[in-house]
Amino acid sequence: MVNVRLLDIAYGRSGDKGTGSNVGIFVKSEALYNYLEANLTTAVVKEHFREICKGEVTRYELPNLKALNFILEDSLSGGGSGTLITDAQGKTHGMGLLQMRMDVPDELLEA
Repeated sequence: MVNVRLLDIAYGRSGDKGTGSNVGIFVKSEALYNYLEANLTTAVVKEHFREICKGEVTRYELPNLKALNFILEDSLSGGGSGTLITDAQGKTHGMGLLQMRMDVPDELLEA
């Protein structure tokens, strides 16, 4: 196993959805997708965003795109017009998740 940042194996996209944010994580190989599907759970994402995500985390699997999509409810303190926080649109939440470290089998990094 190798400890890597999610950024080393995936790319992401994020934005706001009212008072929550939407974070999509994409990988290039089916093997990496299967590994993330099993290990990048809603509990892991909720723990990573514990300081900003006050609601539930929902995950949608998109195997044909090799992507996982997470909805972080109540992560924007009211949303763009309802808060004074700097990033009320959630644009940085994708990069925030990509900074998370996780253990990945060596053979998945070689593929």
